[in-house]
Amino acid sequence: MQTQSKQDKFLEDLDVKSILGQDEEANIDRNLPMRKWLYSWLLDPNIPGNFQKELDKWVSYLIIINLFTLMFEHVPAVYEPYRAWFECFDIFSVAVFTIEYALRFYLAPEDEEFKNRKNARLGFVTSPFAIIDFLAVAPFYLQAFIPIDLRVLRLLRLLRIMKLFRVLIPAIAEFKELNKGRTFRQKVHALVFPSNYGGTMQHIFEVFIGVWVILSVLAVILESVKSINYILHLQFVILDAVAVAIFTVEYCMRIYSCVEEPGYKGAFLGRFRQAKNPSTFIDFLAILPFFLEVFLHHLIDLRFLRVFRLARLLKLTRGSDATAVLVKVVVREWPVMGAATFIMMLLLVLTASLGYLFEYDAQPEKFENIPTSIYWAVITLASVGYGDISPVTPMGRAMTSVLALLGIGIFAIPAALLASAFSDELVKERDQLKANLFAILKDGHISEAEAAIIRAEAKRLHLTVEEVNKLIEVVVKEHELEERNPLPIHKIAENPALAVEHYKALLGQIRQLGVQVDTAQFDQAAQQGERLSANEFALWQKIQGKA
Repeated sequence: MQTQSKQDKFLEDLDVKSILGQDEEANIDRNLPMRKWLYSWLLDPNIPGNFQKELDKWVSYLIIINLFTLMFEHVPAVYEPYRAWFECFDIFSVAVFTIEYALRFYLAPEDEEFKNRKNARLGFVTSPFAIIDFLAVAPFYLQAFIPIDLRVLRLLRLLRIMKLFRVLIPAIAEFKELNKGRTFRQKVHALVFPSNYGGTMQHIFEVFIGVWVILSVLAVILESVKSINYILHLQFVILDAVAVAIFTVEYCMRIYSCVEEPGYKGAFLGRFRQAKNPSTFIDFLAILPFFLEVFLHHLIDLRFLRVFRLARLLKLTRGSDATAVLVKVVVREWPVMGAATFIMMLLLVLTASLGYLFEYDAQPEKFENIPTSIYWAVITLASVGYGDISPVTPMGRAMTSVLALLGIGIFAIPAALLASAFSDELVKERDQLKANLFAILKDGHISEAEAAIIRAEAKRLHLTVEEVNKLIEVVVKEHELEERNPLPIHKIAENPALAVEHYKALLGQIRQLGVQVDTAQFDQAAQQGERLSANEFALWQKIQGKA
């Protein structure tokens, strides 16, 4: 019973939220004056668990969206049909920025930067960030209340992007502090690879790359609209060149600093392995079409390569753990997937051949040859059936009916295999985390390095605090069962899902006792000092066939 209480205390004292890097709810006194209370919840950067970081994050996202809308406002083909939506979004943005400005103005006396000044609010109003905040919303109100053409002032809305420096400057300071004394390559590594040294700056870098990916892909899509491309052709060219420059720098940064990653050591071999990495190879494909077109356009027409710029979207999968799991599943199940694909190809060729055989005489223009018939075979087996090509002969229709039903099952095999393998892989990943926790908790203590492992695994598997708590509770109980200290059988029986295998082992041991020990002596010893509870003794009697 002593061990049990020790384990329970360990569970009670374990701060899983802290381990996962999730702060507890901010501990703010409700009896504080209203102004100080609001500042503590909304703007104080020194209180963990408040809304300061979330507020800055969502305001930053709104600023980025504003940048996109400002760009599309100068494209008549996009702006004119949706003018009302653009205006509504501008009103919403101004309302949010105005509320933010008013809050910061009201709470300025609580801000460390202004509270010691003679007039805190005047100090806030004259600060650089406050001036930028004011100029970001001023054009809207001037245009609304002054009856003159002030459209030129709308350009001042571009100053909204300057609001991002409110988040960027503290992030740079944090990054410098985290990387004090480290080499230039280590700093580059901290910026482009997730680590304990990246901080907020690494997250900002990822968002920056993601924004440029979306912007460049939108440009590729809009280029296909002739009316838009006619007006903004030069802007599209410049935007693509800037995007390629950014992606090229990012690619070089990854190749240069990858040797700081475990498993990529070696000036040449490490970088070569990194270059072969799927995510890095996607980065290479994102910039390759541009350089091929620039350097080889005089030899061959490579304009068709522009469509491959859409591959930049795949860069967004870098941070997707689900994508990584899916790739692992496909690689693991490739032999089975290959077999299923081979069967589908055989069925496809057979279907096309039969379609040609039965329908050529009736429809020579549609079933001209077997390669032409493959298109019909694909849409038939996939149960799409566009209707542009269909059999008219009795044998052709009968064959199509059978093949359509057969195709439902054949084409479903790969999807079923992937779904099952994906589910199995997730179970394996969680079991691996459980095994890691078992090793980590063996000494009853979680170090910072061990906490980092748990944090990384929980993030990768998208586990909540509650799920991690349950896993830890299971592991602690298993440690409890592993120990050889006396443990009542009924206590194990209270947790059948956790200890069923141990329970079976104990029953096996009890059965062995019945063979190797004098049962009468055992009964007497079991009753002494209440070594066994009534339920436990009844179980023993039942096993011996006495009850």
